[in-house]
Amino acid sequence: MPVKPRSSRSKDFDPKRKPRHSAKKTTSTRKDDEGKREKRGFESYSTSKNKNPSAKRSERSAKRSERFASERPARKYGDEKPARKYDSEKPARKYDSEKPARKYDSERPAKRYSTEKPARRYESEKPAKRYESAVPATKKREPDRKLEKFVSEAAQGIQTFQEMDLPERLVMELAKGGIATPFPIQAATIPAALSGRDVLGRGKTGSGKTVAFGVPLITFLARAGNQPRIPNKPRALVLAPTRELAEQIDKALAPIAKSVGFFTTTIYGGVPQSKQERILDRGVDIAIATPGRLEDLMEQGVVDLSEVERVVIDEADHMAELGFIEPVTRILTATGESQKLLFSATLDKQVASLVKKFLTDPFVYEVPGETEQNLDIEHRVLITEPKYRSRVFHRLVQGSGKSIVFVRTKQTAEALAQSLNDAGIPTARLHGDLNQSQRTKNLARFSEGFTRVLIATDVAARGIHVDDVKLVIQVDLPEDYKTYLHRAGRTGRAGRKGIVVSIVPAGKTRKIEGILERSERKAIYSEVVGEDPLLAQLAGPIAPPPVLDQLDFGDSRFDGPAKRANKGKPELRGKGRPNKLQGAKDRRFRSR
Repeated sequence: MPVKPRSSRSKDFDPKRKPRHSAKKTTSTRKDDEGKREKRGFESYSTSKNKNPSAKRSERSAKRSERFASERPARKYGDEKPARKYDSEKPARKYDSEKPARKYDSERPAKRYSTEKPARRYESEKPAKRYESAVPATKKREPDRKLEKFVSEAAQGIQTFQEMDLPERLVMELAKGGIATPFPIQAATIPAALSGRDVLGRGKTGSGKTVAFGVPLITFLARAGNQPRIPNKPRALVLAPTRELAEQIDKALAPIAKSVGFFTTTIYGGVPQSKQERILDRGVDIAIATPGRLEDLMEQGVVDLSEVERVVIDEADHMAELGFIEPVTRILTATGESQKLLFSATLDKQVASLVKKFLTDPFVYEVPGETEQNLDIEHRVLITEPKYRSRVFHRLVQGSGKSIVFVRTKQTAEALAQSLNDAGIPTARLHGDLNQSQRTKNLARFSEGFTRVLIATDVAARGIHVDDVKLVIQVDLPEDYKTYLHRAGRTGRAGRKGIVVSIVPAGKTRKIEGILERSERKAIYSEVVGEDPLLAQLAGPIAPPPVLDQLDFGDSRFDGPAKRANKGKPELRGKGRPNKLQGAKDRRFRSR
C-alpha cells in the first residue's frame, strides 16, 4: 500500500480541534528551587517531556538572579568598631603574692591516735530498743475478734416448752418435729424475747438458734390474733446472708407457723422477682429475706417495712464478711422501733457496731463453752505426700456416713464431683455457678440420703444445715480462722459427734497451725499414706455400692424396674378434667 504524502496528511490536521477523548483537567504540584510548592494547570496530554529543556534552564537562571538582586545592603567591611586594644590598662597578674607561704612547722599539735577517750561499752545498762507496741499481742494479731465484751445473763431454769406459755398447737408441732425439750439457747432467749427485750445470742452452729428466734416471732403473731394481712407489708422479718440459709430457715419455721395459721415467704436473688411480688401482694406474716433482694424491692416500692414489729438478724458475722453491713443498717433503720434479735457465732467490730446502734439494753446469752473447743467435734490434720493425697481423699469419702468436702474454687468442685461419681460414689455439688433450683435440689438429695458426699465452696457453707454429717473434709484450707469455724460447724450438730479432717501436704503445716491457734482449737496431727489404718478408723467401713433404684438422676431413663413399678400407670386424661369413661382412663383399656 503506498504511503500517503505528508502534505496531504497535513490538510486533515486541525490544531484547534479538540481530541476525541479529552481528559478532565487535573492539578499537579511540583517543587521548585526555593523549596516552595506552586500549582499550575495543564492538560493531560501535555506532559513535561514535551517542554523545551533550554526554557526551563533559563527560567531557573532568572529566579536565581532575582534572589541576588535583593534590596539588602551589602556588608560594610569598614566597620566603626574599634580594634582590640592589647595595651590594656588592667594590671598584669602578680605572681609574687604577699600571702605568706604555709608554715609546716606549725605550733598546732599533731593528731593523737592514742586518745584517752574510753572505748564503747557494748554491755550498756540502757535497755534494748523495744519494737513491739504497747497493744497486747492478742489485740494486735486479732484486730476484729471479740473487741466488745457483753456480760451474759443467767438463763432461767426452764425445762420444757409448756413452761414458756406458748400456744398449745405450736408446742405440739415442735414435739412432732422431734423438739420435745428446749436447747440451752432456746430456754434462755425465748422467755427474754417474749418479754419484749432485745436479744443478742452468741452460739455455735447447730445449737438451735432457728427455733430460738422463730418461736417468739410466731408466738407474738398468735397472741395478736388473726389480723388481716396488709399487702406488701410483712409483720415480722428475718434477715439471712445467703439463699441457702434463707431456705433452711423457711423449711424449719414454715410448719410451725402454719400450725397456728400464719405463713412465711422467702425473698432472695437468683429467681424471678415477679413470683415474689405476687406473694407479697397477697400479704405475708413472716418474710425471710437476704439483704440484697430485699433492698431492691424496697427501692421499687414493692415492700414496705413500716408494719414490721420484730426483726431477726441471723449469722450477722457472715453478713459482715459478705459486705452486707450497710444494706442491713438501712433495712434496720426502715423498721423503726421494732424489737431486734441478733444472733452471731462471733462478734467482730462491725457486728458490735450494729449491736450498739440498734439494740437497746439487750439480753445477752452465750452458749456455755463456745470459746472453748466443742467436745462433740474432733479435729484432725492428716499430713501426706502429694502422691498419696488422692488415695487418702478417696478412702475418706468411701465411708458409710455423710461427708462434706470443702474446696476453694468452683472448677475443683466440678472436677471432684465428676471423679467421685465415676468411681461409684454418689456425690452432689454446691457452688455459685449453679442456679437456685439446682442448688436446692442437690442440697435436698444430700440431706435426704440419696447422696453421701457433698462438695461445696465457702459461698454455700453457711446454708448447709444437715444434722447427721459425720465428716468435714478440707481439701483446700480456708483463708482465715472464721471460715474454719464455720466449716467445722457443719458437723457435730444437735448433740452428734463429728470429725473435721484437714489434708495437708508434707512440710506445709504452718498455715493450718496458725488457723487452729487463732480459732483456739486443738488438733491431732498424723502422717498417713494411701492404705493407712487410721483412714478406716476415721471414715468407717467402706459403704456398699449404691442400688440403682435408690438413686435419683432426674431422668426416667435411668430408673430401675422397682421405681418404675411404684410410679403406677401414667395419667392420660387432662389434669383437672372429669373422667367420663367411668372406669379405665383410656378407651383402649375399657372392658367390652
